Amino acid sequence: MMRLWINGLQMVELIVSSWVHLLYGYYIFSTAVAYDLSQGLYEYLRPNSNLEVKEVVKCRDDLPPIVLVHGIFGFGQGRLGGLSYFAGAEKKDERVLVPDLGSLTSIYDRARELFYYLKGGQVDYGEEHSKACGHSQFGRMYEQGNYPEWDEDHPIHFVGHSAGAQVVRVLQQMLHDKAFKGHEDTNENWVLSITALSGAFNGTTRTYMDGMQPEDGRTMKPISLLQLCRLGVIMYEWFDISWLQTYYNFGFDHFNLSWRKAGIRGLVDTLLGNSGPFATGDWILPDLTIQGSMRLNYHLQTFPNTYYFSYATKRTTKILGVTVPSGLTGVHPMLFIRVLQMSIWRHPPDVPPPYKGYRDEHWWDNDGALNTVSMTHPRLPIEHPHRFVANDSECHPLQPGIWYYKIIKGDHILFVVNRERAGVQFDLIYDSIFERCRKHVFRKRPQMLPNEAHQQQSELQQTEE
Repeated sequence: MMRLWINGLQMVELIVSSWVHLLYGYYIFSTAVAYDLSQGLYEYLRPNSNLEVKEVVKCRDDLPPIVLVHGIFGFGQGRLGGLSYFAGAEKKDERVLVPDLGSLTSIYDRARELFYYLKGGQVDYGEEHSKACGHSQFGRMYEQGNYPEWDEDHPIHFVGHSAGAQVVRVLQQMLHDKAFKGHEDTNENWVLSITALSGAFNGTTRTYMDGMQPEDGRTMKPISLLQLCRLGVIMYEWFDISWLQTYYNFGFDHFNLSWRKAGIRGLVDTLLGNSGPFATGDWILPDLTIQGSMRLNYHLQTFPNTYYFSYATKRTTKILGVTVPSGLTGVHPMLFIRVLQMSIWRHPPDVPPPYKGYRDEHWWDNDGALNTVSMTHPRLPIEHPHRFVANDSECHPLQPGIWYYKIIKGDHILFVVNRERAGVQFDLIYDSIFERCRKHVFRKRPQMLPNEAHQQQSELQQTEE
C-alpha cells in the first residue's frame, strides 16, 4: 500500500513538473512571437521618411571580444526573434558576441560549434567521435567567422551561463590539445578569461530527479520528465517545420532526424531508442550528471595564463540545521519544486556513490537547477586552485590560474531571459563582469577603453595648447 502511495505521488509530481515546464516554454515562445509581431507592425505602420538618420557606432578593434555562451535550452542571437537569452546584457559593451549553439547537444559538440562560429569554416565534429555517436562528421558552415583573427595575440573573454561555462572549458582544452584539423597553431592562451555564471562544473543531482539513472549517469528511467522531453524533441526534429526550426533549434541537425532523411523507419528506430542522440548518449544531460561531469573534468585543466571567475547561485538557507528554500516569492515557479527536492536529496542507498567521500548534505544547497557546491569551481575528480571572494576588491590584482568565486543569492535563471526579475542586481553582476574583463584582466598591458582614450586625447590637446 505504501509503495502504491509513493508511486502515485511521483506520478502527480511528474505531471505537475511537465505542465510547469511546458507552460514556461510556451510563455518564452509566445513572448518572442509577440515581440516580433509588434516590431513588424510598427515598421509597417510608421510613416515613411526619405531622411533616415543612422547612428554610427565606432568599435575598437583592439578590444578583445566578450563571448556570452548560453546554457541548456538556451539560444543565441538570431533565435527566438528579438528575445535575448542574456536579457540584453550584451548591450553593455561594444564588442560582445552571442553565439547560437545546440540547446540540447553534448558539451563536446557545442565546443566544436563554438570554435567554428568564431574562427569560420564548416563545423567538424571529428571523424572518430562522429562514427561513435552515429551522426554526420560535418555540420553548419560559417562562411565568415565572427572573429576570424582569433589567436594567441587576439584572445577572447568568455562568459558562460550554466552548461555554457563547461562548454568553454572543453573548448580551451581542445585548443591546448590542437584538436581542430587545419588549425594546428591553437593553444590554451587563445582564451584570456573565463567567467562562469551559475556554471555547471561538477554535475547536478537534479539530473537524477528529472530521469537520469544514478547508477551510471548515462541512461534514463523509463518513466520520467526527460523521457517526455525526449519524445517531444524527436517529433519536433522529425517534422522539421522550417519556420519553427529557424525560430528555435535543439541543434540535432547533424543527426539527420528529419522526415526527409530518416523517414518513418528512422522515426520508429529513434523513438525505440535504437539510434539518435538519446541512444548514443551524445546529448547534454549525461554530461550534467555527477558521473558525466567527472568524466569530462578528468581531461580538463585550469591553465596558468588564463583568468577564472565564478558566480555560484544559491536559493536555500538553513533553519535549525535543516536546508530549505529561502523564501517563496524569490524562486521562479518553474524551479521551486526542484529547489525543495534538491535540498532533501538522498542518493539511493542501494547504488554506489558517484565518488569516494560523497555526502548528501554537501549537495543540498542549490538554485533549483544546479547544486551550489558544483558551481564554485572544478572540484571533481581533482580540486582545482580556488579562492572564495566576499568583495570584488579582495581579488585585485587578479592572478591567473586560480578560480575566484562568489556565492550570490538567486535562482538559476535570475540573470537570464527576464531582466526585471533581478532588478538592480542584474546591472551589478554584469557591470562587474564587463568591468573585470576590460580593466583587470590583461596579459601585456591594461586595455584602454574608448572613453579613456578620448579623455587622454583631450588632455594631450590641452597640454599642447
